Amino acid sequence: MAKIARYLTKSRFKLGMECPAKLFYTGKDTDPNRIYANSKMEDDFLAALAEGGFQVGELAKQYFPGGHDIESLDYGEALDETNRLLEQENVVIYEAAVRFEKLFIRADVLVKKGDCVDLVEVKAKSFDPKEEAFTGKKGGISTSWKPYLYDVAFQKHVVEKAFPTFKVRAFLMLVDKSALCPTDGLYQKFRVVKEPVAAAGAKRRQKVVVKPLTTEEQEQRILCRVDVDDLCQEIWTEPLKVAQGPVSFLERIGWLAEHYERDERIQCRPSPACSQCEFTATAEEEAGGLKSGFKECWKAALKWADKDFEGPNVLDIWNFRGKAALMDEGRIAITEVTEDDISPKPDGKPGISPSERQWLQVEKARQADLVPWLDEAGLRREMKQWKFPLHFIDFETTRVAIPFNRGYRPYALVAFQFSHHTVDPKGNVEHKGQYLNTERGVFPNYQFLRALKAELENDSGSIFRYATHENSTLAAIHRQLSEDPEAPPDREELQAFIRSITVSTKDNAESWLGERKMIDLCEMVKRYYYAPTTNGSNSIKQVLPAILNESAFLKGKYGKPIYGSRNGIPSRNFENQTWIKLEDGRVVDPYKLLPKMFSDVSDHDFERLTEEDELREGGAAMTAYARMQFEEMAEGEREELRAALLRYCELDTLAMVMIYEAWRELLFWRAASSDAARDGLQPGFGMP
Repeated sequence: MAKIARYLTKSRFKLGMECPAKLFYTGKDTDPNRIYANSKMEDDFLAALAEGGFQVGELAKQYFPGGHDIESLDYGEALDETNRLLEQENVVIYEAAVRFEKLFIRADVLVKKGDCVDLVEVKAKSFDPKEEAFTGKKGGISTSWKPYLYDVAFQKHVVEKAFPTFKVRAFLMLVDKSALCPTDGLYQKFRVVKEPVAAAGAKRRQKVVVKPLTTEEQEQRILCRVDVDDLCQEIWTEPLKVAQGPVSFLERIGWLAEHYERDERIQCRPSPACSQCEFTATAEEEAGGLKSGFKECWKAALKWADKDFEGPNVLDIWNFRGKAALMDEGRIAITEVTEDDISPKPDGKPGISPSERQWLQVEKARQADLVPWLDEAGLRREMKQWKFPLHFIDFETTRVAIPFNRGYRPYALVAFQFSHHTVDPKGNVEHKGQYLNTERGVFPNYQFLRALKAELENDSGSIFRYATHENSTLAAIHRQLSEDPEAPPDREELQAFIRSITVSTKDNAESWLGERKMIDLCEMVKRYYYAPTTNGSNSIKQVLPAILNESAFLKGKYGKPIYGSRNGIPSRNFENQTWIKLEDGRVVDPYKLLPKMFSDVSDHDFERLTEEDELREGGAAMTAYARMQFEEMAEGEREELRAALLRYCELDTLAMVMIYEAWRELLFWRAASSDAARDGLQPGFGMP
């Protein structure tokens, strides 16, 4: 069997710059005994679709018309076709293949005119060419821009070495955040058509069909080409500070390429960045034969055995900035963390402070204590201020690179869905309302806002969100209404509604504090509740299973098919649903009871899309929305996707209701054992 070439591609170069050890765990798909778990999306196109990368890439090609697309994925074929095209005096090539020794790239765009070659790397990242720079406040290249500039510097090096007679200039093509969309139709010019699957088990292929741009769309561009040639030279000459000592950028490339070609592991020192390692295998993945790169690294560096991974370690401590110092000292296990390391102290706000919560987590882990902690007095004090009916809302949004309408800026926020549950003074739960707009090319924000207003304006009940997303979304729509030259007639009324239930953000020109501002249930979790089984996470996807497992009330109530039943809890998307299912005595995560949102997406990728924390919102919903906007699909498939979106979003607000109900019942029964505490609970408190 011929030896497979092991080139350092630009994606592997990027991986090696993040962590050199990762190179050993990639590119082993051909050896079934050496396949490492990888939490990154397998379907690159699907990820690019949700994030706007494919749309930006295709738009960039329209700005360089008449180019030749190198479609072959075979290294040799792609190289041969590229080299033949470069023999022409003038040529534009998309996905050009270039190799120099052990290095291999696919350049987004190469523009050759005589012996001059422009290398254009396209990124779906926004940039203001009038105001922004790539340098940081203290000089040097900004940390946030380094990965992008290192990428293009690597490519420029490969092209120059492969074609030493060419004069190569390097450019980044970025989304111009200062630009305005020139037409209403630009967004709708991109369509994804599924190609027939070549063989059983093969990955699905997509073909992008783009309608030609008008003269106006060509001239008023929303992407900008930025000359980064001098920055590439600076990167090549400035030494990199790495664990092995200062080295040049080009030396680092050679070092990574040699290790990758020899399939030789590079041992790296454990650091807080290990918590984000995509080569970490779950217990289920290991049982299925996948290997864990994370474990192999730590075993080699720390001399750990399998049992050492069973308990929590410093990486698990929530929001703790002292992890690196502890790891440098060799104190990795959470049992080695002391109170002095955390230095817990109050912060003057109600409930437990972040440092006190961190020490609570450490203490419970050290003592193997799995009993949840609840600040009864603090939570009761908060709940007494809540007004019925209680409203629980959740939004699904996206930011599209190519605006829906003329006059909007790239990456303008698009709010396309919400769900709304209520709880009345007697404890009755109802899925009160919902909104979903999946019509292609329609900017839904104002209709979304009107529908939300109609749901919430009929009483003065408390409104709940989980984390900051709903507040920042409404604040952004308030700003859009202010800036829109064609704002609707009810602009002032809509803005007044937003101000009444939100707090302004730093991006708003004016400041306000709504008299009915939403209550952050995630903040309530952080301040008044901690379940050790969440392992420090405050994500609702972790908090919900934890609270379901500990609440006898929730198990009893939702263990029956009452949700969406005639005499049970009204629902808009479920019938006779039982939410409590047990496996090995533990409650199954309710989200796992829902059918998979995409039938043609692997279980692996769907898990990646649905894993989220309080800072990252709704990857699955964003992807579904993007697919409904850009993919050609049958009406039946669209309806299935729409129904799935409605079910998932409804469960998001039901999860919030369940957390509230569990707390309410826990406080009620604890208060029942204390006359003094019971006197503080009024009938309007929502107790049965």
